[in-house]
Amino acid sequence: MTSPFDAASPGRSTGKIPTTILGVDPGLSGALFFIDPNHPSTGEAVDIPTHVLTRGGKKKREIDVVQLIHVLALRRITHAFVEQVGAMPGQGVSSTFAFGKGYGVILGVLAARSIPPSLIPPVRWKREMRVLKDKDGARARASQLLPDAADQWPRIHHHGRAEAALLALYGARQLQGSAAVPADVFILSVPPALEAPAEAR
Repeated sequence: MTSPFDAASPGRSTGKIPTTILGVDPGLSGALFFIDPNHPSTGEAVDIPTHVLTRGGKKKREIDVVQLIHVLALRRITHAFVEQVGAMPGQGVSSTFAFGKGYGVILGVLAARSIPPSLIPPVRWKREMRVLKDKDGARARASQLLPDAADQWPRIHHHGRAEAALLALYGARQLQGSAAVPADVFILSVPPALEAPAEAR
């Protein structure tokens, strides 16, 4: 898995602090995707950092809050687009609680970093980005739209990286100014105005 510190890897760094939009696929196996709306093909995926803790004699994997804060601090993020999630049918009580806790951690860290988030229903962004309902639809579509970044989701279990990338690209398009954010997109705060040339789309 990608280390959270890979966000500052020399191979992709420009030495500048770009304006960045963040896409978030929440969950312990989820990912973050950072995108410069002026140069979307240079976007970068980072797996949500986790660690294993022992609670009540049992080992449990949880989001590493300190590492997550560090990852976000590496960039000047102007807005975050987070997939809006809810309880899934048949999901156990403990699993639902754990997932909700992780989701809250992500939103809390964004708030602490003063990063305004928008919660996007999956049906909305997947329809807008034309993602097929196929199990591997997100990876395929992300590779079409961001071919230069496709090497960051080479395996099926990297689908979270691809979904985060599509969320970030969706966000870049929404904040471009040519269209208002749809009414069914829950915005926790007013997004900042961004200027982006046509190629950012």
